Amino acid sequence: QLQLVESGGGLVQPGGSLRLSCAVSGLPMDYYAIGWFRQAPGKEREGVSCVSTGGTTRNYADSVKGRFTISRDNAKNTVYLQMNSLELGDTAVYYCAADRQLFSICSLRTSRYGSWGQGTQVTVSS
Repeated sequence: QLQLVESGGGLVQPGGSLRLSCAVSGLPMDYYAIGWFRQAPGKEREGVSCVSTGGTTRNYADSVKGRFTISRDNAKNTVYLQMNSLELGDTAVYYCAADRQLFSICSLRTSRYGSWGQGTQVTVSS
């Protein structure tokens, strides 16, 4: 059974940076696209970024393009989300999730993902 654990969240000032990590265990990560999602209070969960099995395809929500970078290290079974130039609107609980994939694609749709982590809080505040 696939397990995902997020880490790296915290409190940061606007304009600051954080790097989130998603550690995957239980099954080899090689066959899974991994996505990052976030949910702010009172809002629906939304896709932030995703990376395909081999890392060749990366997608980003328009709101984070140019500021966030996703990467994966299959040898370490870990996916990272580097978040720069953080804004107040980035405050949310961030989740990583896994989607079993045969192709080098990834989706920002929550319905694609069957395994989820517990989330890590990111708070951007002055």
